[in-house]
Amino acid sequence: MAVKIAKAMGAEVTLFTTTPGKAEDAKAMGADHVVISKEPEQMKAVAGTLDLVVDSIAAPHDLDAYLATVGREGSLVLLGVPPAPHPSPAVHNFIRGRRSLSGSLIGGIAETQQMLDFCAEHGVTAEVEMIAMDQIDAAYDRMESSDVKFRFVIDMESMPAAA
Repeated sequence: MAVKIAKAMGAEVTLFTTTPGKAEDAKAMGADHVVISKEPEQMKAVAGTLDLVVDSIAAPHDLDAYLATVGREGSLVLLGVPPAPHPSPAVHNFIRGRRSLSGSLIGGIAETQQMLDFCAEHGVTAEVEMIAMDQIDAAYDRMESSDVKFRFVIDMESMPAAA
């Protein structure tokens, strides 16, 4: 959703992923560039070029790698909440480029409504995979094995009628 919303706002979007297989989907959603974060040369190529990096990774990881991609007076914003702390980023990454680090969970009702209105106005929709009610166990197994691209949505018409 971040890619689609950023594109609707007029941004040039670079998506980071550890999985090369996600590049095609990212570009189909509007990403202008895809960087495989496990590839040091690709990370080096974008060093200091980005104004804003929105980090939604909910696992501990090296923040320095992403801070290095942020340009002068840019920001890294953390959205994901890992179960354990991130390794502490190096201070020089902040000072040298006058970069900032911040975090956000979710907006309130007013902000959520603004986002929904913006999405409706710009035709921004979520990518989902519709499943029938009797496919919940299989969907859960797929989620556990990381075989899910987007979110599952249960087709409510597939629910049995109340007796």
